[in-house]
Amino acid sequence: EVHVVESGGGSVQAGGSLRLSCAASFSTDRVYCMAWFRQPPGKGREGVGVIDRHGASKVIDSVKGRFTISQDKAKNNLYLQMNNLKPEDTATYYCAAGQKEDGAWGDCRFITNWGQGTQVTVSS
Repeated sequence: EVHVVESGGGSVQAGGSLRLSCAASFSTDRVYCMAWFRQPPGKGREGVGVIDRHGASKVIDSVKGRFTISQDKAKNNLYLQMNNLKPEDTATYYCAAGQKEDGAWGDCRFITNWGQGTQVTVSS
């Protein structure tokens, strides 16, 4: 089994910043891709951004220019730098890892069990 643990969430005012971290229980060299998801209150989970083993990354349009996804392979960590936060970014954030699957979201088939997530609350 592969597990991840998210951390770094908190409560901030609109315009503020947070940096989320995801610690993997496995070597990230064993997976093709890692990603961040979020689930707003009362809504479904959505992908936020994905990064592959070559370092190529992309994020969804609603966070483009504000969020940056990165990884530290030596530490088996994934990060999400979130700047200029908006109230609509309020959600529980989760990370996941997976293998390449063309046509899937982020070209990634996720294989990790969902962790507890980390809560991000942005007030106006």
